[in-house]
Amino acid sequence: MSNLVKVQIKYGAMAGVLNAALLIILYFLGRHPFLISPLLDFRILLFTIFIFFGLKEFRDYDQNGILYLWQAMLGALLLVLVTSVIAAVILQLFGSLNEAFVPSYIKLMTEYLKTFPKADIDKIGKEVFERNLAVLPSTTMSSLTITYFAQGIGIGFFISIILSVILRRQQKP
Repeated sequence: MSNLVKVQIKYGAMAGVLNAALLIILYFLGRHPFLISPLLDFRILLFTIFIFFGLKEFRDYDQNGILYLWQAMLGALLLVLVTSVIAAVILQLFGSLNEAFVPSYIKLMTEYLKTFPKADIDKIGKEVFERNLAVLPSTTMSSLTITYFAQGIGIGFFISIILSVILRRQQKP
């Protein structure tokens, strides 16, 4: 196994466990982690820090300061995948063991949606809004986990592009 893969799996595993721990801590602090705005999602900072240091370690210690864009993208996406899988598995286990996790989400989300101003509902579309409100009680832990996983991949993808471009270094001719 190449050092690129080893380093990114190491950093991805650390980030995944930290990600899951932060979710659980938020829940027990009374802030349901699924009700935080995606713009304020702590995974943005988490991915940025771990991708940066993972790629930097590989570039500086294994590649003598050289990191090609394809290596950076591959490494960053591997780290994001490992982080997201670990966090999703731990989240699924936690949600399955904690019987109040999904019902509290459904209750809090229903209350939140009922506070939407009429103008916002009109922008979304009244039928879409009512359909989403109607299917909310049938939410499962698996659907929340899949959504969280997919969001993590999306967030990580964009951060991977940015950091891969910043950290790449090629040999000078």
